[in-house]
Amino acid sequence: MLIQQLKPNVVVRGPILPEPVQVLVVTQVGASVKVIGKGLTTGRVHEPILNAEQLAALEATPEREPFDGEARRFRLGVEALRLGLAYEYDPYFSLSIARVDPLPHQLEAVYDYFLKLPRIRFLLADDPGAGKTIMAGLLIKELKIRGLIQRTLIIAPANLCFQWQREMKDKFRESFELVRSDVLRAAYGSNPWQERNQAVTSISWVSRIEDAKESLLRSRWDLVVVDEAHKMSAYSADKKTLAYQLGEALSQMTDHYLLMTATPHKGDPENFCLFLELLDRDVYGDVKSLEEAMRRHEAPFYLRRIKEALVTFPHPDTGEIRTLFTRREVRTTEFEMNEDELEFYDALTRYVEDQSIKASLDNSARGRALGFTMAMLQRRFASSVRAVRLSLERMRNKRERMLADPQGYRQEQITRRLPEDFDELPDDEQQEILAELEGVVATVDPGGLREDIHQLTKLINQAEELERREVESKLIKLKEVLSDQGVFGDRNMKLLVFTEHKDTLDYLVERLREEWRLGWRPLIKVEHYHLSAEEILKARQ
Repeated sequence: MLIQQLKPNVVVRGPILPEPVQVLVVTQVGASVKVIGKGLTTGRVHEPILNAEQLAALEATPEREPFDGEARRFRLGVEALRLGLAYEYDPYFSLSIARVDPLPHQLEAVYDYFLKLPRIRFLLADDPGAGKTIMAGLLIKELKIRGLIQRTLIIAPANLCFQWQREMKDKFRESFELVRSDVLRAAYGSNPWQERNQAVTSISWVSRIEDAKESLLRSRWDLVVVDEAHKMSAYSADKKTLAYQLGEALSQMTDHYLLMTATPHKGDPENFCLFLELLDRDVYGDVKSLEEAMRRHEAPFYLRRIKEALVTFPHPDTGEIRTLFTRREVRTTEFEMNEDELEFYDALTRYVEDQSIKASLDNSARGRALGFTMAMLQRRFASSVRAVRLSLERMRNKRERMLADPQGYRQEQITRRLPEDFDELPDDEQQEILAELEGVVATVDPGGLREDIHQLTKLINQAEELERREVESKLIKLKEVLSDQGVFGDRNMKLLVFTEHKDTLDYLVERLREEWRLGWRPLIKVEHYHLSAEEILKARQ
């Protein structure tokens, strides 16, 4: 370039400059020229003195911009600007770039409830199967298109994290990174949460692991989505779970907060108010405000729709609207225990009461754990004879091992504690803890252990006899109901059975095998119902 081209506001580039420089002042210094300019990348001031050879190596922007740019890039720039404003003329624009076919109730939630709020603090409590994940994905897409969010955090149960990651990628082309313990360890000296604009993590992991929680609370998010948010419920204002404390902290570090659960209410209005305080402490400050919202059938940030209310779009030709789900018919089938079952139940109850008395006299962690274990025994009997028998056998086996090494058992009790966050743990960890607690006894005295083993053996023998004779009333009644409904005669029938314990599930599979001899295979799913130790003991009283 020539010295005449060096004028204020001209941008020069070249190998002798570290970055593009906007010229501010040009001064002649003998045969050379001094240029004072501002770097366009760093903002730093540059003052090079250039001779004729160095000037020739520089390039300068022309005084008038030429129209010789690449047309394809210009078109992409204009298209990007248009897409950034697309929602102004197409309020459902995100649907055209997402791989989903939404249903009416999903559009209603996102566009008639979420996006009409200046600050989204909402509890979505639709029935299972309503597509809450799709609603959350549509919300994320719409907010990103409108430039309202950049950083999004999804918190879900551990077994659903990968599903969230996959569905966000497949249905909405949004990439979320899974943050787990391995990521936390690999990010030593940095904050993995702050380095990721879109992350998904486990609610149980991040609430229990102090390092994960501390680093998360040092980050900031534009939108936080919590799946299965009922896991953040607290028992009372004085007894807040670790997950609830995490929910409170997240509420303070984000503008937009979406809680999703199909079971938000435990039947306790005060508990529900405490749960809603995660969204806004002022709106539902007490039970009266909640009751007023129920009376008006209107809540500022709460939406609950049952499956029977969900329908399709009208048919374009006939205008027909069809329901999405088959209507549910809830029936309770009563049954009565026979004499043998009552005899076993009475013997089990006497054993539980005897052990509970011993536990009440021991105010240590060992005594509390024993009381918890005894409460679980009766719950397992309510599920099935098989479930309680297996628990009794595990208890007997551990007591026999204690007899062989009582000193080792005493040492083990020093470190054993019933965790405070039991209800927040994954299913496999809960079952592992329960199995360990079944070995807790009120004494390690050899005589007491032998007596305890003798009582357990008698109970086990009674349970085995009931199983062998197939006289369990609940199982007999279940077979009658299935036969009356024609389940065993229909090869295309699908049966979904919920049990409280996996041992009961295995028991049903074994006992119903006779009815499956024709090749019929029902779909069976086990569902665990979580109750805290306090809730179980309260239920017994």
